[in-house]
Amino acid sequence: QVQLVESGGGSVQAGGSLRLSCTASGYTFSSRCMGWFRQAPGKEREGVAVISPNYRTTYYADVLKGRFTISHDIAKNTVYLQMNSLELDDTAMYYCAAGRGGWCQLNAGAFDYWGQGTQVTVSS
Repeated sequence: QVQLVESGGGSVQAGGSLRLSCTASGYTFSSRCMGWFRQAPGKEREGVAVISPNYRTTYYADVLKGRFTISHDIAKNTVYLQMNSLELDDTAMYYCAAGRGGWCQLNAGAFDYWGQGTQVTVSS
């Protein structure tokens, strides 16, 4: 079955960096859009970034202002989220997700499979 396992979360001071990883199994990695979403306490889940492994297209949430970068390693079935210049508002549970196909959109409804999440906490 499809499994997504995230890692790399943790606590960091504002201005710091973290890199999240998500390793997928149970399907052909290049056949599905991969995405990162996040959910802060009391808020709805929001899209962070998505990447199409086949077409190498990426989309980001406007609020990130270029601080985050999504990438992937098809040989390792892994997608990454490099997060720089972290801000207090970036504190959230971050989820990796696999979409229904190769077409990407920054919409949680377009994703079928989800990881358990990894917590990112940014402090001042």
